Amino acid sequence: MERSEDTYQTIMVQTRSQEELKDITAEVERVVHLSGARTGVCVVYVPHTTAGITINENADPSVKNDILMSLKTMVPDSLPYTHAEGNSPAHVKASLMGPSVQILIERGRLVLGAWQGVYFCEFDGPRTRRVHVACRA
Repeated sequence: MERSEDTYQTIMVQTRSQEELKDITAEVERVVHLSGARTGVCVVYVPHTTAGITINENADPSVKNDILMSLKTMVPDSLPYTHAEGNSPAHVKASLMGPSVQILIERGRLVLGAWQGVYFCEFDGPRTRRVHVACRA
């Protein structure tokens, strides 16, 4: 079912913690499948200033914990931040992770390494967040 038009969908992500890495690979794959794209590119974009997106290992859950621990060490809550809302560490961590990733599509599937997954990165939760996914064949 090859389609020539682009596909764009929004995925809703519910986080349960202030800081959390949530595997959204299956949801992104679903959008790719619905797009009908056999070859192309998928862009995953987070429109929030205190959340990000990354690709990393999804086989060992301790990797998520290690990433969060490392970010807490690099961006401690105890610095003299001046942002009035009190969530400056979340803004800095989101900037470090970045708001988007691009993933190739081949044979109708995301081109990811054997152990890779797509992670939504929450730094100011818990919240309901949006993730925009666009596929282009």
